[in-house]
Amino acid sequence: MRAVVQRVSRAEVRVGGESVGRIDGGLLVLVGVGIDDGEADAVALAQKVAGLRIFRDEAGEMNLDARATGGAILVVSQFTLHGDVRKGRRPSFITAARPEQASPLYERVLAEIRRMGLVAEGGRFGATMQVELVNDGPVTVLLDTKRLF
Repeated sequence: MRAVVQRVSRAEVRVGGESVGRIDGGLLVLVGVGIDDGEADAVALAQKVAGLRIFRDEAGEMNLDARATGGAILVVSQFTLHGDVRKGRRPSFITAARPEQASPLYERVLAEIRRMGLVAEGGRFGATMQVELVNDGPVTVLLDTKRLF
């Protein structure tokens, strides 16, 4: 699984003008599921996101995670994170998982984050979404479960 994690002061995802997920501060996580991803990837990604120490402590250093700050997490599916642009200019998405594989793994990431006691909101899998955010810092981190261990 691949993820773009952004520290935000607020973020919201809308579908057809309706707000389906909103946080006032914490992390916006864009998640792309690959064809070789499974349950272990979903759990590992959720644990890594929950434990990322990218929030400032009292000394201004990035030492705190979302649990320590009370931050929420907004998780949005984004298959385009598996877009391959090495050839030509049009992305190929052959390594992105099909919806029947990707949807349950996306939901597992959300469930794992909630299981750890964090507030987690989500987008709507497979929908055309509009994501609005205010990046705090800016702080942006790229994660790939195939490169975590």
